[in-house]
Amino acid sequence: MDFIETYNLTGIIIGLSTFLIIGVFHPLVIKGEYYFGVKCWWVFLLMGIAGITGTFLIHNVILSSLCGVFGFSSLWGIGEIFDQRKRVEKGWFPKREKKNDQENVQG
Repeated sequence: MDFIETYNLTGIIIGLSTFLIIGVFHPLVIKGEYYFGVKCWWVFLLMGIAGITGTFLIHNVILSSLCGVFGFSSLWGIGEIFDQRKRVEKGWFPKREKKNDQENVQG
C-alpha cells in the first residue's frame, strides 16, 4: 500500500477496477436474463446489499470504494435485467428456447 500512496495510484486503481467491475456486470445481466429470466433480480439485490455493507466495514479506501462500486453496480443490474427482457422482446438479443420447445421443433 505504501507503493500505491507514494506514486498516487489510488485513483488509477479505483478507476480501472470500476471499469472492470462494470464490464463484468454487462455479461452477468445478459446471461442472468437468458438463463433465469427476470426472477434472478433478487440475487443482484443481495449482492448490492452485501457490497454496500462492505463499504461500512472496510477501512481501506481502495477496497471500501470498490465494494461501493460493486454494490451499486449490482443494484444497477436489477434495472438492467428488466431492460434486457425488453431488448430480448425487441429481438436485439436471442431468446432462450425451453427444452420442450426445442424437442417439438426437432421432432
